[in-house]
Amino acid sequence: MTDRGSHGTGPHSSRHRGACDTQDISPRAIDLGAFRDPALARELIDRIASVVGDRELNLMEVCGTHTMSIGRYGFRSIMPPGLHLLSGPGCPVCVTANRDIDHIIALAKLDGVVIATFGDMMRVPGSTSSLAAQKAAGHDVRIVYSPLDAVRLAQDNPGLDVIFVGVGFETTTPTIAATILDAAARGLANFSVMSAHKMTPPALRAIADDPETRIDGFILPGHVSTITGLAPYRFLVDEFSIPGVVTGFEPVDILESILLLAEMARGGKPAIENAYRRGVNAEGNPVARAMVDRVFETCDATWRGLGTLPSSGLAIRDEYARFDARRRFDVEIEPTQEQRGCRCGDVLRGAIAPTSCPLFGRACTPEHPIGPCMVSSEGSCAAYFRYRA
Repeated sequence: MTDRGSHGTGPHSSRHRGACDTQDISPRAIDLGAFRDPALARELIDRIASVVGDRELNLMEVCGTHTMSIGRYGFRSIMPPGLHLLSGPGCPVCVTANRDIDHIIALAKLDGVVIATFGDMMRVPGSTSSLAAQKAAGHDVRIVYSPLDAVRLAQDNPGLDVIFVGVGFETTTPTIAATILDAAARGLANFSVMSAHKMTPPALRAIADDPETRIDGFILPGHVSTITGLAPYRFLVDEFSIPGVVTGFEPVDILESILLLAEMARGGKPAIENAYRRGVNAEGNPVARAMVDRVFETCDATWRGLGTLPSSGLAIRDEYARFDARRRFDVEIEPTQEQRGCRCGDVLRGAIAPTSCPLFGRACTPEHPIGPCMVSSEGSCAAYFRYRA
């Protein structure tokens, strides 16, 4: 494992330990100014350049929020020429397969059904339509800000079937599990979830094992890791000798993770490091995981760009089948079609940068998106377009 104190840089080094290294990780106890210190950021940038030298390194940020932060701070443009920051499958909306989107749209067309969804799913294109288009056509599609809003909607409208669109990674799945348990406690017969939840590690395995991509290190997701902890990433080192660093979203967080990965790649000693100790502990959140295990079980799932990955999805257990929209509603799903020319799938597995897609910034823009990577607030194409990364 890398000796973090030996860097002499970063809020977690000994010279900055007083600012952030504390047992109390409540927001009021953390001085975030240290993570935005321009002088410290400059020092880290210089260290990265020194460590990388003329080497070629491909580092992938897995989380869509990291992609947005990297674009916002312009980090791609100031890295050494040989260090490439690749965007990965870190946007849950983006990796949702067209077949699942078409299934959600088919549910929206049912009489007496309300689709409750977060706003970022509204404009995601399926094969021939979207939830926004269905709403415009007169179907009942509503934006909610919490899955519990959907439960209350069902309770207040007993004559309607409310279906919540469950799309997300390990961060959001516990809240959906809690929502289903709450609906069961209330005895609701008109609430269900269309589960398209996915788990991050199987996607990392697929990318690490992809002969078309060469990843020298993963910037691992901070939010997801608050639930999972570090153990699910160990296979990257044990099976592929690829290092990973869990980190936060401030400039110094990201730069420190890049430095750690560059040092491990140079030294040939891969490890899984935690550079986000103010938010993540090694064990994660076992209470949240237990709640998920109570309601969900693993299943195969199809990812945009990665295909069907074994045991990468979460299906609602038989005990709670009455809350499973896939089982409750028999709908005809249109034949799945991919958008012509869209290369979101290749972007999500790090095979190309968004700017290499022929539609990027031309036919496909945030105002007129062709693929989901340009729709979602965490989408790689949206980040590149917004920040010209």
